[in-house]
Parts: sequence; structure tokens; C-alpha cells
Amino acid sequence: MQTPKSARSPDSTRARGGAAERRAAWHYRVRGYRILATNAWAGGYELDVVARRGRRLVFCEVKHKLDDRFGDPFEMIDAEKQRRIRQAAETWLAAHPELHGLEVRFDAVAVRDRGLERLADAF
Repeated sequence: MQTPKSARSPDSTRARGGAAERRAAWHYRVRGYRILATNAWAGGYELDVVARRGRRLVFCEVKHKLDDRFGDPFEMIDAEKQRRIRQAAETWLAAHPELHGLEVRFDAVAVRDRGLERLADAF
């Protein structure tokens, strides 16, 4: 049986999402952050990027869209998605007690063909 073209295409949704997450991690890295985790599963949900700089710990949700036909990527991070990210972050932090007491921030990154946009303290 032949694999559908969309599943094996390098431009598949999963491949584009992975590339967007690597780009977001690089964005933090060049700004002096240390990447602690990418695609980390905790509490049944995924954390795209976990980064630290000094006393600040950032949990970043990354969204990629080819265009704005169906809305802005930031609109995809609704209240339910935020709840899931917070739950995952809480579980992840419980597994890393050495990070207790750091300032926690939730960022959102939209990766578009024309560039990357980061919303610090997005929710």
C-alpha cells in the first residue's frame, strides 16, 4: 500500500510545525535563553518550547500558518489551549523542583512565511 503524498511530503503539517518550533527555539537561543526542553509532554499535554534566562522561565506555544485565510495564528491559542499549556507547565515544574521560585512566563510565537512574531507574556 502506498503512503498518501501528504503524509510523506516534507511540507506536511507535522514537518512545518517542527520547523516552526526549531525556529522559535533558535529565536530564544540567540537572545540568551537556554533551551531546557522542546516537545516535552507533561500532564498529558505538549509544551513546544521551555526556555530559561536568568531567573525567568518561559513556556512558549508555537503556531505556524502559511497564510491568514482562516485567522491569525495567535487566535488558535484559545482559553482551552491556554488551560492545557498551564496544566502541562505545572506538571513539568513539579518534575523539576530545582526550578522552583523562578519567574514563569507564557509566551506565544507565530511563525509565518514572512517572519516570526513573539508575544511575551501572552497569557
